[in-house]
Amino acid sequence: MKRRDVLIGGLACAGGAVARPLVQAGPGYGPAPLPGTKRAGDADDSGRIVPPPPKGYWRFSGVSGPGRRATAASASGGWTSGMPDVRYKGPGTPRYPVAPWNDADAGTAVKAGLLPRIRPLHDVHIRDTIVCPGGDGYYYMTGSTGDNIWAVNDGVELWRSRDLDSWDYRGLVWSIERDGVWEKAWRMRAGVPFRALWAPEIHFIRGNYYICHSISRAGLAVLKSTTGRPEGPYVHAFSPTAPIRRSIDATLFDDGKAVWLTYGSADEIVRLKDDLSGLAGDWQKMTATEWDNDPRHHRTPCGPDGCRKLGYEGATMFQRDGIYYLGVVDRYEGRYSFRIWMSDAPTGPWREPHEGAPCCGGGNIFRDRTGRWWQTFFGNDDASHFREKPGIVRIDFDARGRVVVHPDQPFLIQEPA
Repeated sequence: MKRRDVLIGGLACAGGAVARPLVQAGPGYGPAPLPGTKRAGDADDSGRIVPPPPKGYWRFSGVSGPGRRATAASASGGWTSGMPDVRYKGPGTPRYPVAPWNDADAGTAVKAGLLPRIRPLHDVHIRDTIVCPGGDGYYYMTGSTGDNIWAVNDGVELWRSRDLDSWDYRGLVWSIERDGVWEKAWRMRAGVPFRALWAPEIHFIRGNYYICHSISRAGLAVLKSTTGRPEGPYVHAFSPTAPIRRSIDATLFDDGKAVWLTYGSADEIVRLKDDLSGLAGDWQKMTATEWDNDPRHHRTPCGPDGCRKLGYEGATMFQRDGIYYLGVVDRYEGRYSFRIWMSDAPTGPWREPHEGAPCCGGGNIFRDRTGRWWQTFFGNDDASHFREKPGIVRIDFDARGRVVVHPDQPFLIQEPA
């Protein structure tokens, strides 16, 4: 049975009220919060390890499941995750309480002509969309899944496609409970027990599949397939008993000579051993030769260093025509976009900061088998016209090598005649 078939039809509260309380917790924390609940100013946000919550404490599913083919109706709505305000707009009614949708899919970036009105690749709940060309002729897609990653999810889900259009569900290929080690611990976040895997990425490197992930409030890991298949099984490539680093948004980058690991705001980067069995040296600080000092292009406040930031999360890297590119998420007039940087080396220094495809932060940039370049999308701001569903925007590069939106967009929404 598909998860969405199970999800639709339970208790709902589109207006923010709820008919009965959620399950109470054990010692150390109170009940799961309801939409509209104000977080206490002294709520425990320490990340300390706590006992697992009782069964049913969180009513969110930890997987997104197969999903379904996108239709014209998928071109708006979706999900917004949050703690505690989760919102949903779409067919049926979710079984968990939700806050009002309001204007969460306003689509102002499309109306302003900044973003093409693309359709979702697939009608399924995914944040931090990653698409990877595999070694077997398929494309593989993953990302942050489950109903609400601010509370709980189950691990890494995977989909595959021959043409970037029709997607086949490959299941939960790595489970926190089944396959995790240090990842299994529950931690305190905003006064409640929390365990969620964020922003997993699948990579095909040197004939094998690798997944990097982050457990929020814990740290980073790199996994490797033991079979050479994208479905795994996966084990830790190294550091099985502790996180590699405490942060989020791990990403791998193979430049053909070495494999690199960075994360989050890309403050530092490290080279991996040739067999990807560990770190080959020390972490190296990343910096830039110029900065974007316009506060409208940053999440506010800029901080004590002003706007001298590569970005604040979601790092990704790729290479084109001898130029190294680094993308790090920031807020461009409220849009959740990559600030794209360019360099002559994977360690920087970085130059030419510019916004990539608008609203397309928190994913990756890849080249397909025909040579076209794409930037992934998941709709993490109100300027987007659908929310928390996977999409891709075709990109190009201007005369200076900067990322721009391509005029030809194969995945546009077809308007009625």
